[in-house]
Formats: sequence, C-alpha cells, structure tokens
Amino acid sequence: MRDILTKHIFTNNRVARWAAVMLLVAGARALGTAQAGTAPPAQNSAEQKSAEQEADRGDIPRIRVGTNEVNVVFTVTDKHGKRVTDLKQADFRFVDDSKPAAEIRSFHAETNLPLHVGLLIDASSSVRDRFKFEQESAIEFLNQTVRVRYDQAFVVGFDATPEVTQEFTDDTEKLAHGVHQLRPGGGTALFDALYYACRERLMKKASNGPTRRAIVLLSDGDDNQSHVTREEAIEMAQRAEAIVYAISTNVSGTKGMGDKTLERIADATGGRAFFPFQIRDVSNAFAEIQDELRSQYAVSYKPADFKADGHFRTIEIVASDRKNFRVRARRGYYAPVQ
Repeated sequence: MRDILTKHIFTNNRVARWAAVMLLVAGARALGTAQAGTAPPAQNSAEQKSAEQEADRGDIPRIRVGTNEVNVVFTVTDKHGKRVTDLKQADFRFVDDSKPAAEIRSFHAETNLPLHVGLLIDASSSVRDRFKFEQESAIEFLNQTVRVRYDQAFVVGFDATPEVTQEFTDDTEKLAHGVHQLRPGGGTALFDALYYACRERLMKKASNGPTRRAIVLLSDGDDNQSHVTREEAIEMAQRAEAIVYAISTNVSGTKGMGDKTLERIADATGGRAFFPFQIRDVSNAFAEIQDELRSQYAVSYKPADFKADGHFRTIEIVASDRKNFRVRARRGYYAPVQ
C-alpha cells in the first residue's frame, strides 16, 4: 500500500505529491497510536505526550514569527455586524494561553499588508448546476482583490483530489484562466483540499516581509472522500496562520451538516462563513470578503510564560466594550520547537 501511494501521480496537472502527504498523515496517526498504547515504562507521561505530538507534526513548519513573538490579524464588528476600523490598542485586551500578553510590540489598522490568498473551489458533481456562475463570481473577486506586484493568489479545484490550476501569481488573467480550467465531476474531498492548500502552498510560499494568509473556500461543505479529518484540516490551517472564509453553495433554503462544517472551519481560523439564499448572492459574499480583507487590525505581541514546546496556545482578543464590539481572530497557534 505504501508503494502504491508513494508512486501514484495524478494526471491532468493533479498534485504530484499529494499521495505522499496522505501517506505521511496516515503514518503519523499510526505512530501516535502505537506510542500511546506501547510506551516503554521508562518514559513518563509528559515525555510520551511530547513524542506523540512530534510524530503527528512530521515536518510541518512552525509559526513564522520568532519564538517570543506572535502576529495576529483580526476583525472587529459592532452589534449590527458592521466593521469597526477606528479603534486603538487601548481598546483591546490580548490574552495568550490564558495569560495577558507580556508586551505589545506593534498595533495598527491593517489595510495594506500584502495578501497571499488561496481560492479553493468545489468541483464535485454536487455543485454542477451552479458551477459556471460560481466561477464568474470567483474571477470577479480575484480581479478586485489581487493588486499587481503586491498580492498573490493561487487556484485549487477539488473533487476527489485537489488540482492546482494556477500557482501563486499576481496576474489576474492567469488566475481567471485557472478558474475556467475547472470542470465539475466526481466525489468530494474538501478536508484534503484545505489541508493541502495550507501545507503545500501557503506555508511554503516565500515572502520578503509580513503578509496575511487567507483561504476562500467555495463549497457545499459535504465531504465523502477525504483522507484527513475535519479537525486535522483545521489544525493545518491554524499552523499556516490562515484565515478561512467559506461560501456555502447550498441554496436549498435549509442549513445542512455541510453548512455546519463550513461554520466550524471559519470560526476556528478567525474567518467567516456565508450562506447565500440564492446563487446570485454568491457574488455579494465575495464582495464582503474583499472588503473585510482591507478592514482589519494587526497586533504583534510577546506572550507571557512562553515555552517552545510545540503545544497549541490559545489566543483571545477582547474588546473593552464587549457589549458593542465583537472580535474575530484565529483561536490559537502552535508554538515552535527548539
């Protein structure tokens, strides 16, 4: 089975290394399970937990900042859902792993930081009826969002497997061509696609300075063929420090399990899920995402009692006026390992 997965290559520009990635995930799970059940007597519980986490990580990159600094991009809305962009550092409290941040190193409204964005489009047979309209809405979003020589985007379509139809570029014509290359058909492996886009694209994209990372996911949220779980896909997005915006293509009028999946992914990464009532409202959802990406705050802080031990550390950003303002940010990050 290992040889089959390792040697398998996707045709039609399929992702050549995806099978190897899935093998790594499966191997990490198996190793973690084996360690949990057969740990040697000389190993204490703390060492065992650390070993399991090391197996799960594989060669996954850690957070991009130094070992004593964390960067977070976040959005603030009022009680009516309108974005608030004129608040100051003193209007917030920053908590890292249940302790107030030791030092705030920078704080500012974030409207011009370069953007690295991945567009993930569900190309499974379940979206066939509305696929063309979704393509055109996605292209309009890219045209309005990607700034030449400043932002970069890539396009991934997915059914049973993810397919990169356009690598990172600031050329909106190439991005539009990548979207038009997608053809609906097959099963759905949403979690695999998100996992792949974060790990193999966002986390490995070199940058000359600070950037924001985002994923825009267009799907009905159903998944029937992924190798990784929903929570593993979310974890990879958190490791990539990616905000996930999800647009549901379910226009049945009732919220299904797939919609709840999209909500869970967006909420865990500091993004937002959109549920258009009609297919033509998809373009409005893209416009909302575009506006939000240019209406955010960024903070850089030093955590208190920081340990470079690979553990997940929670992030909580609280507005002083909690009754009138709501903060959306990623739930946490994975500390680096020395």
